[in-house]
Order: sequence, then C-alpha cells, then structure tokens
Amino acid sequence: MSGREQIFRDGLQALGLPLEDGQIDTLFAYLALLQQWNNAYNLTAIRDPKMMVTHHLLDSLSIATHVKGERIIDVGTGPGLPGIPLAICFPERQFILLDSNGKKTRFLFQVKTTLGLGNVQQLQSRVENYRPDQPFDAVISRAFTSLAGMIESCAHLLSKDGRFYAMKGQYPEQELSDLPKHYNVVGSHRLVVPGIEGHRHLIEIAPA
Repeated sequence: MSGREQIFRDGLQALGLPLEDGQIDTLFAYLALLQQWNNAYNLTAIRDPKMMVTHHLLDSLSIATHVKGERIIDVGTGPGLPGIPLAICFPERQFILLDSNGKKTRFLFQVKTTLGLGNVQQLQSRVENYRPDQPFDAVISRAFTSLAGMIESCAHLLSKDGRFYAMKGQYPEQELSDLPKHYNVVGSHRLVVPGIEGHRHLIEIAPA
C-alpha cells in the first residue's frame, strides 16, 4: 500500500466513511487523471500528490454524511470537487457538475468516460443561465461565492424541500447575517478534515 493510500484510508476511518476497495481505486484513478491534465491545463493550484489526497479527496468527502437527496448539483465544480468524489461514494445518486469553464468540463467528460461514472453529467454553463427540467434536492458549492450570492444565483435550481450546502473555511458569520429573507440556516457543521489544519464548515440553508 502506498503512502498516499494509507493517508487516505486513515482519513476515511477518521471521517467514519467506509468505502469499498473498488471505490478507493476509482478515486485514485480520478486523482491520476487530475494530475495528468493539470500539467497541461492548470485545473488546480494543488500539485503535491499527498496534498491532493487531503485537500481534494478527504475535504470533498468530509461532507458526505451530511448531504441528503437523490438529485444533486455541484455549482462551480471546477475539476469536479466535491462532485466527483461524492459521485464515486454514492453511485445510486445522480450528480450534475456545472461549470462555465470549457477546459474543466472537457476534463470532467474525460473523467466520466474513463471511469465509467454513469451517475455523472457535466455541463458547461453559467449557473444563472442553466434551466434544469426538474429542480434538485441539493445544491452544493465549494468556494463558489458568498451565501447570499449562492442563493441569488441558484434559487431556481432548488426544489421546495431542497437544501443548499455551502462549504466554507472560517465560520461565515457576516455572510449569515446577510442572508436573504425567506431562507433559514437549518444546519451548521464544523468539519474536521484529516490532514488539513484550520477551520472548515458546512452550512445548510433551506427555503423558509
């Protein structure tokens, strides 16, 4: 077992997230594709292989036990974070990965095709221009915009019983005070990500 895989398996245990060996293999195949494409297209600023395990895989999966719903959209997904790791973790759920950057959505198509992720669809669009056939149970963002900005640009994507899930660093006290009316914070989780120092939070917001 490689050092990276040991770090990852230890991290999964700390997160309380059991995965099958095949899922772990698929997650590392995703990282290999990300490293390969990153050399040419600069998809992520993180290039250290061990940091990719902690700051990409484990950080993405730190929200896995909190996100509910069968239809999930990851807005501003970039190279598929957290959408791809979550889709590998939950093959029974459907994931839309939305980004306006063409090189990133081309990479996501390559990932979906190479890894055989039948529960993933990538789309190149600005979020305000995307009009889905049906709304989503969950709208996820990771370093996308402010909470108010997320609601303003993504409200049309969410079902009436759905939830926004915003991944943040420091607890976003000021952003929470600026929430639009008719939206409530229904969950706030401090995330402890193995291998990452500093604060991580997941904020859940729902229509009132």
